[in-house]
Amino acid sequence: MTIFNPLPTLGAPLDVLCPMHVVLSSTGHIRHAGPTLAKIRTDALVGKRFLEVFELRRPRNVHTMRQLLDMHGSKLHMRFRDAPHTALQGVVVTLPEGEGAVVNLSFGISILEAVGTYDLTSADFAATDMAIEMLYLVEAKSAAMEASRTLNHRLQAAKVAAEEQAYTDTLTGLKNRRALDHILPRMIEAGKGFTLMQMDLDRFKAVNDTLGHAAGDFVLQQVARILVDEIRDSDDAARLGGDEFVLLFQGTIPTDVLKTIAARIIERIEVPMDFKGQACTISASLGIISGDRYCQQTAEELLIKADQALYFCKENGRGQFAFYDEGKMSNVIKGEGG
Repeated sequence: MTIFNPLPTLGAPLDVLCPMHVVLSSTGHIRHAGPTLAKIRTDALVGKRFLEVFELRRPRNVHTMRQLLDMHGSKLHMRFRDAPHTALQGVVVTLPEGEGAVVNLSFGISILEAVGTYDLTSADFAATDMAIEMLYLVEAKSAAMEASRTLNHRLQAAKVAAEEQAYTDTLTGLKNRRALDHILPRMIEAGKGFTLMQMDLDRFKAVNDTLGHAAGDFVLQQVARILVDEIRDSDDAARLGGDEFVLLFQGTIPTDVLKTIAARIIERIEVPMDFKGQACTISASLGIISGDRYCQQTAEELLIKADQALYFCKENGRGQFAFYDEGKMSNVIKGEGG
């Protein structure tokens, strides 16, 4: 009796016409795999059970070779069991004499993902496969989209740079008044608690008058570095102009902690700053107001009150800090400067 052997008869033609086919034995073992399928699964497929390599998603009730053969001519939806779990479509055709079956596979709508995942080219598909035409179209579209993305990225980067410049003090790198006018109202609206410190430098004008504006700019930059050191990443430091600064601390902070921060800032600023061999000696006064306590105030009202506490310090010796207390400016708590 002649035993039907499909491989010599089908193998070579199917490799050309259906490069993603598998030939199965009657027991469901893979006897042969098309070249593209062999390429994308570098581990040897021959000898493995088809249903151990592929997970059938639809129909879900196929668990044996017998059930698979009963699906003759039907469309299958499956995916690889091992990563990457690429989705596949297929159709099964039974072979005569009970010799098994041929399952022809394709990527379907997963083709773009597969091309990128497995580095496929037109040589990995049948010449008549419409996927080739689609790949050419996709390649052209991808090139156009990449050019568009590049342009968009450049435009976005230019926009971000322009926005950052608009909200940044160019001398110190801190935020500027425009940025503060955006941040402070949002913090008030959020109602999550914050503290505002307004700071003015003492004896700064003397530095400008005696050593020049270059020395003044140097001092402002050093002060900015100190402020950045003393705040958290979640907090903000801004220069309003001249020698005026504002610090915004997120969340509710205990008074003792605020006193420590304010005193440390003053102490560090009072350390003489060397500019080309000349000592620049300044100090600082700070007015502090709690956004928790005055949560119904507008941004402008909070800044005015912080400014009142600030000038209370200046009028009473400078180099110190004060907490604003509604209607009791004479009783404002004063900190000891350096």
